[in-house]
Amino acid sequence: MTHQNVKAELLALAVPEKAVFFKRFFKTGPGQYGEGDEFLGLSVPQQRIIAQTYRLLPPEETEKLVRDPFHECRLTGLIIWTNQVKRPGEENRRLIFDYYLRNKNFVNNWDLVDTSCPGIVGNYLLNKDRSVLYELAQENHLWSQRIAMVSTLAFIRKNQFQDTFQIAELLLSHRHDLIHKAVGWMLREVGKKNPDALEEFLHDHAGRFPRTALRYAIERFDPVRRKYYLDL
Repeated sequence: MTHQNVKAELLALAVPEKAVFFKRFFKTGPGQYGEGDEFLGLSVPQQRIIAQTYRLLPPEETEKLVRDPFHECRLTGLIIWTNQVKRPGEENRRLIFDYYLRNKNFVNNWDLVDTSCPGIVGNYLLNKDRSVLYELAQENHLWSQRIAMVSTLAFIRKNQFQDTFQIAELLLSHRHDLIHKAVGWMLREVGKKNPDALEEFLHDHAGRFPRTALRYAIERFDPVRRKYYLDL
């Protein structure tokens, strides 16, 4: 069982017409955030089925998928790792966590980040020192910063909000819309668990919020509360 077996199955399902659409959707043009990425044209459900078939693929072979030029190979590899960290064993989770961070430069689009980092990074750090997230947040690297923010979803699910708020504060002045969306999304998730905690954060920082982040964060508010924050 090797990465070549997985890639052969993915290649067999390629749909060139869909690949052209995905290249536009994921902004692969010159100067765009996904510049140069290549697609096969597979759906995510197709990739999940293949990832489940190869759920026992060794991490070193999965790493070769994660480093592949084709987006779907990278995503399938990341889904395999996401499945593997659910198996019992601290050593196993640590191994996948280390592989993931070593290859974070290949986790280079928002779907790759969002599919993988809560389960691989966030869950691993639930009962550990989380300073690595702050290091990622302060890197001059879009995807590292999104990993830092979205990984906190694992903490939010356990009603732990402090790191979400602190990393969001670090990223409020970020220039990129994809970070604004990630910040707003995580804050909205906090609001689902604890609306008062979200409102306290908004009161303290609303004047610094990028518009996109604010709109995402208050999406579930009633119209009167949304208008209040949008008018600040």
